[in-house]
Amino acid sequence: SSKNSLALRQSFWAELNVARLDHQNVVRVIAASTCSPAGQDSLGTIIMEYVGNSTLHHVIYETNWGPTKRKDDGFGCGRESLSLAQSLRYSCDIVAGLVFLHSHLIVHLDLKPANIFITEQNICK
Repeated sequence: SSKNSLALRQSFWAELNVARLDHQNVVRVIAASTCSPAGQDSLGTIIMEYVGNSTLHHVIYETNWGPTKRKDDGFGCGRESLSLAQSLRYSCDIVAGLVFLHSHLIVHLDLKPANIFITEQNICK
């Protein structure tokens, strides 16, 4: 529908607005193009900084994450123990990134653990 098409275009261009910004807790946009492969219904392509493949979702639900400290959660399932200190560091990283984006009048609109990357330096983006 034309309403969905407009929303997709607005979302695409909003993501490109981040390209001019630089903050340690925001994934950088490297390049963008309005060209898309033939046969694909796409507005274009956005190439973003590679920050690894680990997300907060992986940490919370212990999927695809490195060595873990397991403890029984009472339901017979072992879970990684995320320390209070690490939780606070991650929270501060996330808030710092959001405050920076909001100060530039940009909102994320899809904030969830799977969209928060954790770099090899243990920084959330």
